[in-house]
Amino acid sequence: MSTSMATPAKLPALPPTTTRQCCCAYLLPQRRRGGAASASASAKKKNPWLDPFDDGPDDEFDYAGEFSGGKQEEDPRPPEDPANPYGFLRFPAGYNPELDSLASKVRGDVRRACCVVSGGVYENVLFFPVVQLLRDRYPGVQVDVVASARGKQVYEMCKNVRYANVYDPDDDWPEPGEYNHQIGVLKNRYYDLILSTKLAGIGHALFLFMSSARDKVGYIYPNVNSAGAGLFLTEMFKPATTNLADGGYNMYKDVLGWIGRPAKGVPQQPIPPLRVSISKKLRAFVADKYSRAGVEKGKFVVVHGIASDSVANMTSMGDDDCLLPLEHWAEIAKEISSEGSGLRPLFVIPHEKHREEVEEIVGDDTNIMFITTPGQVGSWSLLLLQSGFFFMSINPFAICWQF
Repeated sequence: MSTSMATPAKLPALPPTTTRQCCCAYLLPQRRRGGAASASASAKKKNPWLDPFDDGPDDEFDYAGEFSGGKQEEDPRPPEDPANPYGFLRFPAGYNPELDSLASKVRGDVRRACCVVSGGVYENVLFFPVVQLLRDRYPGVQVDVVASARGKQVYEMCKNVRYANVYDPDDDWPEPGEYNHQIGVLKNRYYDLILSTKLAGIGHALFLFMSSARDKVGYIYPNVNSAGAGLFLTEMFKPATTNLADGGYNMYKDVLGWIGRPAKGVPQQPIPPLRVSISKKLRAFVADKYSRAGVEKGKFVVVHGIASDSVANMTSMGDDDCLLPLEHWAEIAKEISSEGSGLRPLFVIPHEKHREEVEEIVGDDTNIMFITTPGQVGSWSLLLLQSGFFFMSINPFAICWQF
């Protein structure tokens, strides 16, 4: 037996190879770092919580191409189920073929949007321009609203809203069943955009995140209560104070500026004015109340803004001194009647329980009118303008109708 070990055979030498360049070098130009161009590109980041290493877009690279310009078109998908109240069967993305163009995906078109509006009547009325701007910026969009029970009544005057759901976003401790039901409703509608006006902490930001909408946009607290909320929001706005109503008519200027921002082939969208739509049936209902109250043109002064614990008092969030007690209004009405002008007060009450109080303090022969819903107040204000009545109120919601 031989004890010598066989030497391993030598492998043939490989031919020299040339260095191959990565195809990415030809597809993506090298990102420039530093300089004025890079500083201007990274001045406004989308959200630093999403990617801390994102230093902004590259000015020399066209990410979208020819499909990114112009506004979206009307929804090309035909109805698949005419009996469905939503118009067609909604399947999650990736589970059903969608009849949609590539441009719609690149531009980020919005077909269905949901607005979660915080506050009462005052805040929801001033939200009308935001809904109108959504319709102008995204043609064919379907807008739904989630608001409190009192705020939902406002949207009988807004023809741009498809569904108005009752859910109080200001309730910090909602019922678990109601909370889960509302999340299920939002998920089953497959929204492209959900927009909230409630100041979000991590709790409300999670609520928006669980809706499974593509874009989650909302306000955050201007203090430490906003910690962690940016992790779950696509775009966020930080107001100056913790009460958006302090901004008055321009309380939603941040949202309006973001929706109407210019894009490729789309100029800056102008902010639409506040418009309402009052039906003929509602006008006839309020006119009938006028005739039954015995109101005559030029002989009455309408008094609105009696302090009440009713939810129909039309107060705005954080504005506790926009109503006067009935005793103060009684003194004002007495001074008006004693001046010899021939004017009599017409008291507008938000609840029937105040009728006896007005008759007891002011007098039994006092003219009283019972108006509750915001639509009735809007129709009533329209009649005041057309009939030339005198009007007294310190309620901002009622005063805004007079202008």
